[in-house]
Amino acid sequence: MRLNIDDVSVVYPASDGRPPVAALSKIMLEIGDSEFVVALGASGCGKSTLLNLIAGFLAPTSGRLTLDDAPVRGPGADRAVVFQKHALLPWFDVLDNVAFGLQVQGVALAARYETANRFIELLGLDGFQKSPVYKLSGGMQQRVGIARALTCDPKILLMDEPLGALDALTREKAQELILSIWNESNKSVFFITHSVEEALFMGTKLIVMSPRPGRITHAFDLPFSRQFLAGSPARGVKASPEFINLREQVLKIIFADEEAVAT
Repeated sequence: MRLNIDDVSVVYPASDGRPPVAALSKIMLEIGDSEFVVALGASGCGKSTLLNLIAGFLAPTSGRLTLDDAPVRGPGADRAVVFQKHALLPWFDVLDNVAFGLQVQGVALAARYETANRFIELLGLDGFQKSPVYKLSGGMQQRVGIARALTCDPKILLMDEPLGALDALTREKAQELILSIWNESNKSVFFITHSVEEALFMGTKLIVMSPRPGRITHAFDLPFSRQFLAGSPARGVKASPEFINLREQVLKIIFADEEAVAT
């Protein structure tokens, strides 16, 4: 899998008497097999616009997006999105929510349930197949959303602040769970967060985006997720001098961007 974003800009047209808004400017990014790319930046820097471009929900004003050399011209089964709010179907139980994408694709009932049950087990939801999703905790609902995305076997998983609504303890456990699933599934991931610590811990690559118009101003290759997956405790990884030093460096970049906008 190779996603290429080549010199892409997005300008939202004028509306309601307001001028056009330049959301992204000349974005260059490549995401390869099994990469976990995290986008970080101040509010309004275009992170979600970039995710929507990759998902095919939005077309670029200029530039080109390709997935395995084919132009991205709309949503497709090769890309799956996990939103901050899980967007589950409350009239379906866990099993039917997870199997929904395959149902839309016309997969036979037995086959889609077999696939859905495999990811339900992987996400630690076995035994909850018939549970109404509205009765689950926020963390469990988010797991259902991730299982539903994985069930469709996408080439790349797009995650728009999927842990933002969770409490601190649940969020840390969810970070570890997502890393374990990514490691087992070998999927590529594009992940948006506002948390510097989360970004550094989870990504193999971090891109830092400037305020509007959004540009990629810094990129870092990250070792920390691999350290955790190799057996180092999560809190130990996050407490290491290397992690703390890079966290402070990235925070300085973001604070400087916010101050530049304020002035």
